[in-house]
Amino acid sequence: MKENINNTELGKLRIGEIEYTTRLSRKFSNRKPYSPEVPGAVLSFIPGTIVEILIKEGSKVKAGDDLIILEAMKMLNRVICPVNGVVKKVHVSKGERVTRGALLIEIE
Repeated sequence: MKENINNTELGKLRIGEIEYTTRLSRKFSNRKPYSPEVPGAVLSFIPGTIVEILIKEGSKVKAGDDLIILEAMKMLNRVICPVNGVVKKVHVSKGERVTRGALLIEIE
């Protein structure tokens, strides 16, 4: 909620249980809202190209298993499984270029 007092745009900011009325910068107002981390979502930690997919949908995986080989900056990077579970969906294919933060695999 925004107010306009003396030609200064004010907004509400909540920290914990306390709500403040303050000037909010345009950068703050346009920021991406916080979303909690999804434990079974495997995201790309660096932009690059998918070189090899080491698992298939339905595969049982354990925390620490290699899932994908991602080439970035002339290096081969292993994408490691963060949790135990079953591969629900593989969202990428071999040779595909991905950005940082792209969803690669869902594990349930």
